[in-house]
Amino acid sequence: MEISENIKRYQDELGENITLVAISKTKPTSDLLEAYQAGQRVFGENKIQEMAEKWENLPRDIQWHMVGHVQRNKVKYMAPFVSLIHAVDSLKLLKEIDKEAKKNERTISCLLQIKIAEEESKFGLDADEAREILASEEFQELKNIKVIGLMGMATFSDDEAKVRGEFDYLKSVYDDLKKKQPQFEVLSMGMSGDYKIAVTCGSNMVRIGSAIFGERNYN
Repeated sequence: MEISENIKRYQDELGENITLVAISKTKPTSDLLEAYQAGQRVFGENKIQEMAEKWENLPRDIQWHMVGHVQRNKVKYMAPFVSLIHAVDSLKLLKEIDKEAKKNERTISCLLQIKIAEEESKFGLDADEAREILASEEFQELKNIKVIGLMGMATFSDDEAKVRGEFDYLKSVYDDLKKKQPQFEVLSMGMSGDYKIAVTCGSNMVRIGSAIFGERNYN
């Protein structure tokens, strides 16, 4: 019952205007079903093969979000069903998603990942690179993708002021880009440890995993 109680608690806390993405990577389908039965319909995975296997075995009204770094040669495996790809960090990847979406007669929604943390392990574009992509002729020619916003990951830190500063910066980039991108509607920032800060900074989509499903077992 713990998973369903956690889902209901977050749904109540976040309300209707903030989307809860339940990060279910490494978790068995039984855990996802418990969350589903509590009303959760949006799940996030970071490995395409694992997500595809879960898609095969779980209810079809689930929205699957790819939240991890995406290798271009694996896009084809999720193109038939993925609802939103969070971590798009290059024009090459956008082109590949567009190609595979077209094969499946779909339009796939994407978020551009902006690097806001100082950690070398984090992927992402800087604001100018994102601006260049969105303004490029090559991007304008892509008809089977829709970039609907931005995502970012703050530094893993107990320094609340640092985390808040990174989220505030991402919100300012989002607001600036939205002036020329009226289709922007999603700002995905905040995870189990920092989502409350993210929400106060303007996030309307949070990615919460361990606080719902418990710690992960990577063995």
